[in-house]
Amino acid sequence: MINRVVAGSGPRLTGGGSGGRRLRFCDGSCDGPKRMDLLESLTLALGASWASGLNLYATALILGGLHALGLVTLPAGLEMLGDPTVLAVAAAMYAIEFFADKIPGVDTVWDVIHTFIRIPAGALMAAGAMGDQGELAFVGALLAGGAITGGTHAAKAGSRALINTSPEPFTNWAASIAEDIAAIGGILLAIVAPTAFLVGFAIFVLLLVWLLPKVWRGIRWFVSRLTKPPAETRRETAKGLPALRGAPAAGEDGDAAFR
Repeated sequence: MINRVVAGSGPRLTGGGSGGRRLRFCDGSCDGPKRMDLLESLTLALGASWASGLNLYATALILGGLHALGLVTLPAGLEMLGDPTVLAVAAAMYAIEFFADKIPGVDTVWDVIHTFIRIPAGALMAAGAMGDQGELAFVGALLAGGAITGGTHAAKAGSRALINTSPEPFTNWAASIAEDIAAIGGILLAIVAPTAFLVGFAIFVLLLVWLLPKVWRGIRWFVSRLTKPPAETRRETAKGLPALRGAPAAGEDGDAAFR
């Protein structure tokens, strides 16, 4: 787990041991928090980049808040998240996103805009988490972090665009709240239980490989419905949305039903 230091003159709790999971109490004679080991850095990089694709501002707020409170000692590359100004901006943007993300249509516009914000920020967070492990790890984390954030963001934005085709808003609200919980819970799990997070992350990658093609086909089908003549759209709907299933479009026999 991430190296933790409880401020004050009393005993402090610091990370140590294999994988950072064994803890020891420090009575004031210790030299401060130890440098994060490779597992801790890797888990933090994966967790920060993954959660940023769902909710960048909640991720920054959680990490920065824990660091500012002295509950977590972040690597040097992420210490700026604990700055009061950064925390205030993250809190304000999270409040705006909390409401914007629950309005059908507005959430999709918000996601499109944040394609150019979440992915670079997620890459920088991953690189900052691995910065203490050397230049090669920094560059590798920068590239991998951007890819991870991009994958999470694509799954979020694509699935929400499809959900918005439903006229009722409740599914949209439920999806938004579930994403917030997943982002906050995921980054906390990466801090307190690295191994458990890695298992969950591997499962997520498998689900992402399965989900993204389906989301892409769904978006293509929806766009095609917007651009096709009304009669052809009615034929596809009567045939069970063939474009979504990848089946061929209705032929002449299907046309007769609408003549």
